[in-house]
Amino acid sequence: MLNSLIRWSLENRALVLAITAAFLAWGGYAITQLPVDVLPELTAPTVTVIVEHPGTAPTDMERLVTYPIELALSGGPAVRRVRSATAVGVTIVWVEFDWDEDIYRARQTVTERLSEVARSLPPGTGQPVLGPVSPIMGEILFVALTSDRHGAVELRTIADTVIRRRLLAVPGVAQVTPIGGGQKQYQVLLSPSKLKVYQVSLAEIEDALTDASINTSAGFRAQGGQEYLIQGLGRFGHLDEIRETVVRVTDTIPIRIADLGEVQVGQALKRGEGSVNGKSAVVIGIRKQPRANTLELTGAVDATLASLEGELPAGMQVHTGLFRQADFIEVAIANLEEALAYGGLLVVAVVVLFLASARASAITLFAIPFSLVAAFLGLKVLGLTINGMTLGGLAIAIGELVDDAVIDVENVIRRWRQNAELPPHERLSGVQAVFRASSEIRRSVVFATLIVMLLFVPLFALDGVQGLLLRPLGIAYVTALFASLVVALTVTPVLCSFLLTRSKPARNAGEPILIRFLKRIYRPLLNWSLDHSALVMAAAIAGLLAAVASFGWMGRSFLPEFNEGSLTISAVTVPGTSLEESDRMGAALEEVLLAVPEVASTSRRTGRAELDEHLQGVESAEIDVRLERMDRPKEEVLAEIRQRATLIPGTNINLGQPISHRIDHMLSGTRSNVAIKIFGDDLRTLRELAKQVEEAIREVPGVVDLASERQTDIPTVTVRFRRDALARYGMQAGTAARALRTVFLGLEVGAVLEGEVAFPLVMRYENGRPEQLETIRETMIDTPAGPRVPLSAIAEIREDRSPNVVTRENGQRKIVVSCNVVGGDLRGVVTDIQSNVAREVALPQQYRIEYGGQFESEAQTTRRILLIGALVLVGILALLATAFRSTADALIVMSNLPLALIGGVVGVFLAGGTLTVASLVGFITLFGVATRNGIMLISHIKHLMTGEGISDFRLAVTRGASERLAPILMTALSTGIALLPVSLGLGETGSEIHAPLALVVVCGLLSST
Repeated sequence: MLNSLIRWSLENRALVLAITAAFLAWGGYAITQLPVDVLPELTAPTVTVIVEHPGTAPTDMERLVTYPIELALSGGPAVRRVRSATAVGVTIVWVEFDWDEDIYRARQTVTERLSEVARSLPPGTGQPVLGPVSPIMGEILFVALTSDRHGAVELRTIADTVIRRRLLAVPGVAQVTPIGGGQKQYQVLLSPSKLKVYQVSLAEIEDALTDASINTSAGFRAQGGQEYLIQGLGRFGHLDEIRETVVRVTDTIPIRIADLGEVQVGQALKRGEGSVNGKSAVVIGIRKQPRANTLELTGAVDATLASLEGELPAGMQVHTGLFRQADFIEVAIANLEEALAYGGLLVVAVVVLFLASARASAITLFAIPFSLVAAFLGLKVLGLTINGMTLGGLAIAIGELVDDAVIDVENVIRRWRQNAELPPHERLSGVQAVFRASSEIRRSVVFATLIVMLLFVPLFALDGVQGLLLRPLGIAYVTALFASLVVALTVTPVLCSFLLTRSKPARNAGEPILIRFLKRIYRPLLNWSLDHSALVMAAAIAGLLAAVASFGWMGRSFLPEFNEGSLTISAVTVPGTSLEESDRMGAALEEVLLAVPEVASTSRRTGRAELDEHLQGVESAEIDVRLERMDRPKEEVLAEIRQRATLIPGTNINLGQPISHRIDHMLSGTRSNVAIKIFGDDLRTLRELAKQVEEAIREVPGVVDLASERQTDIPTVTVRFRRDALARYGMQAGTAARALRTVFLGLEVGAVLEGEVAFPLVMRYENGRPEQLETIRETMIDTPAGPRVPLSAIAEIREDRSPNVVTRENGQRKIVVSCNVVGGDLRGVVTDIQSNVAREVALPQQYRIEYGGQFESEAQTTRRILLIGALVLVGILALLATAFRSTADALIVMSNLPLALIGGVVGVFLAGGTLTVASLVGFITLFGVATRNGIMLISHIKHLMTGEGISDFRLAVTRGASERLAPILMTALSTGIALLPVSLGLGETGSEIHAPLALVVVCGLLSST
């Protein structure tokens, strides 16, 4: 079949070239339509459910809201894990599905199950709301709105009504979340003394305000063939209309809202604050939809914000340089593209140098653009993006793309030279000579390429985040390699028939000077090795044993640390701290950070924004820090930041980076490298165990940013209604609780329209947020029996303490101790942590500990790659034995792998001594190239012995190795030198994954070749 394909290509040369040109033109256009991102989408299909019941204690929310929702969602089709966090007045439940589950089907499942449980939720609970569909790294941009002339309410109003609305209209934007400023609301602040004088109840005021703001339709009036809509316009439009609302008429005298209290525009109760460089601001987070092109979307958002500049009130300014994922993408992709370009140029230099012919080099190098275009088209068909992993796969492949063509071209030249030495009547025509030369090596070429592709099977067998991360790399690599094989079987013979048969190398019986020089060096070395085979084997075995033993000294990590050019700092102070105090401490921390020379800007979000999927108390802040290019090592800068942060008393900080932080959050539910989850029922016991775990691991080398979840009892005021007292006044506990909420928190009774925007209308007491406990006791409450009584007459009021937050996972309470790891050896540190915890922490019955984080993914990936890789190697050995009809020949080919392993281990230590998934992919690539070279060498030696009748084995080996020297060296050099720019970029943005991989391949090729 393969001979038929080669023959058909040579018989239809013009058609083959025309198809090739059309393919390149179409592919070149298609590439421009591919989205660009920093990494593949790594999001586990997760549906977020948000339920609010303002003012409800966490334990009540847990019992009445969280638990029923968890029970309804757990065990659903393809549900993998259910996590929740419950705080004052809000519950957030994260439902994680199997990795291959369609997110929209998952949302449908959650919606159906929520519809069943929503009816059982307590009165006053808001409808469960699903968070937007957005990938884990979907937070692409933070911008801020500031002003020196306008107050907090004006800033937030513009952010909500102008900026947010315009940004949500941008295609690809999933959510826009402002935090900070003051949410505008119309407020009716009632005077208790005036209510007493006029004998007006809260219920009467509520009914009056509700009924006083209604628009209605009264049908139509027909006149003169036209129809007129009859409208009743009664909705509030400004403050005076609210003030003039009549509550009751007593002795013909109307009692208006203005008689009972003040009506004003104010701001809602704040649970979040924002700032930029320590100054108050409204910080706006922008999330993208799945598969949206981050660079294009960022450009569209920038354009929208620029168009808004003329529409904003004078003095307001939008800051767009706070956090931009696009900046990291552009730098990372540019670095990889540069490495790819330099690698390609080096491959060109190697090919030209070895072939010493412009025509032969052009034919060989044509495989590169064709294969790259084919790879990009494969990505497009599969719905993948141009990202760091796919470009990394192409960077790995680029040196190998010329291998098949090199072998074909080299054999055509060699056979044509031999053909030229034959008598005229025995010489073949140009096309016949090309067919014969291509047919001779086509079996070994195809076989070697397919085996290299087979070695990448372990990547396609990975699941979870590791599969999402590494499969695109494997797809890009395998697609490009397969395309190069197609080129070698079709386009290369056609180009050889046109360009090579009359070229100088084809007519010249001699070899290029470089090849002759290399052979003069190689032949004595080869003969010496054959004469001292025992010594050579002993040295190889010693090197192999040392390499295998060194794996015990290597660190283990899932991913190398990224160099993102920005930081995400989580700062948590004592739970129960007020928003004002937490905001003050956050501003002080920003000031400290800005004193670090490399810190260019900071933006802070304290507390939780409305609609935010992260449950963050007012004691917590998240600061995004943009760094300038650092002359100092990154580790030194981070150490200074940690040291300076200790100047803020009572604050725990956790240093991370935006993308790494989100990957950690997806893997373990925390923002750290390692999460130690303690499960049990009693919250106090959980907190005590968390303290013990902290103490047990505090001195473990490599542990930094150690902290427990700030779960604690915070001060509360408990109002426990006495039912006997309520009965005397004919009052139900629910009515009393509703009145209590109206007095202090406020009750939304309608909305006031300003143009197209509706602002809530809220009624409450004028002193709705008292500081003294006695004020709460003396608050007057209306009763159905008529008299107004102090709250203390119907309830016990005392200061108490209650949990600030309750977190759960798979139906059980938990607390998390988290930490980051410095030094690279993540698995080693985790092993020490587990050992210390097992030795020093005694768990009561019904309590257990689980460990989560990147190390889990590293361990799973390593196990699966090693297991499946071993099976693949056994399969390759069987295939080789079948193809060569000799187990000994197959073992000789496979013997190249231990030699490659020796150099690969050296590459790991040059990259820092930590074995990551990138290093494992490097070993896979390395074994593929080493196997290919072994196949080509053994195939040629067997051809000399069977096809050309050389019976002396040593002569066949010597001659075969000498004749295959050029293509084997070209294969090794082109692959290794193509990766050299990547390996030299160790530590540069974008090279974090690929530089260790490249070093493994480069060093391994040096040892195996």
